[in-house]
Amino acid sequence: MRFAAVDIGSNAVRLLFCDVDVFQNHKDVKKISLIRLPIRLGEDVFSKKKISAKNANQLIKALNAFKNLVDIYDVVAFRVCATSAFREAKNGKEVIEKVKKKTNITIEIIDGDTEAKLLLETHVTDRLNPQGTYLYIDVGGGSTELSIISKGKAIQSKSFKIGTIRLKNNLVSESTWKEMKVWLEKIIKKHQPELAIGTGGNINKLYKMCGLKDYKLFEYTKLEEINQFIEQHTIEERILKLGLKPDRADVITHAAKVYLTVLAIAKVENMFIPKLGLAEGVIYQLSEKKMKRS
Repeated sequence: MRFAAVDIGSNAVRLLFCDVDVFQNHKDVKKISLIRLPIRLGEDVFSKKKISAKNANQLIKALNAFKNLVDIYDVVAFRVCATSAFREAKNGKEVIEKVKKKTNITIEIIDGDTEAKLLLETHVTDRLNPQGTYLYIDVGGGSTELSIISKGKAIQSKSFKIGTIRLKNNLVSESTWKEMKVWLEKIIKKHQPELAIGTGGNINKLYKMCGLKDYKLFEYTKLEEINQFIEQHTIEERILKLGLKPDRADVITHAAKVYLTVLAIAKVENMFIPKLGLAEGVIYQLSEKKMKRS
């Protein structure tokens, strides 16, 4: 069975197609295609509190194109989710109505808790000790989602307005950093994580740039080293010499700073990079629902 999910983030819009097969209670999920469009909704929303007409129209064009691909790929279920940019946009509801009218696609705005729960749908801890305690870190363009996962369940989750687009535009106050630090220090007194789980496009890219693969753990020191290396290059050099996409080149070090800060506060040395995210979580959830009905 084929499923599709759209993740409307603050830095980009992603469409993911996956084939899901079940054999003897084991679910095999294969990525078929991932399309990423650099539509930066967060640039408008975090400074002007509104999605611009230009970005709204870009989004409509993207979703119409995605809709055609969904038809061609013959998917059995499809879901479109939006995160922090839509959560904060004063005209978010208006844009959702416009999208519905022009594309017949319903955008669902999800909160930070739901984002954390969707990651757990992917059974991310199955590759680790299922009884362990982990700190889940997802850094997006608009927010950072933190969750403490213990025995396969999210026991505490919180979303902070610390994201790469906000950091790039100096829109994160010291009080927001402090709020995250206080929350995390309080949580780890009761639930000290043995390992972090890092998700998001930037951490996947940093992991790859270190030459790591096959679920090898990403050490704090390695992340620090690659970040310092990237910081020595201008934005232009990051694009031309390091091969980064323009909309990755100007935010990747901001993302690294957030991961490094969280790891330091939590006193965690290593991070597991499953290369999964919101879109994968949505697909796992869609497939579960489909299987229960059939």
